Amino acid sequence: METKDLENQPKDKRKIDNNKPHVVMELIEYEHNEVVRKTIMKKITGSINALAFDQGQGLDQKTSPFDTYVQIIDGSAKIEIDGKETVMQVGEGILIQAHKPSKIIPNGRFKLMQTVIKSGYEE
Repeated sequence: METKDLENQPKDKRKIDNNKPHVVMELIEYEHNEVVRKTIMKKITGSINALAFDQGQGLDQKTSPFDTYVQIIDGSAKIEIDGKETVMQVGEGILIQAHKPSKIIPNGRFKLMQTVIKSGYEE
């Protein structure tokens, strides 16, 4: 389903149906010169988001107080964590530890899943 079609549906239809399968990379579509974000689930303990990055789009450096896991679901991406750059391909994921600076560097079009865990700082 196209993102614009999802946005035009009644509000209760925008959510992902519980207990029904879906194709993750089809939850969002690329938009020209944009980063598109679709929240799949948001709780006080964390969130799951799908993001689509058009050519030349990335995310500036930030430092989160929470652990974040990202997985590439389409294309490839460059992710820099604490000064170390890693090129990631479809299916690969990486954990960004809390309090470590990270950024996503443009590397063509790509989509990723982002899971943020807002809990204690267990090891």
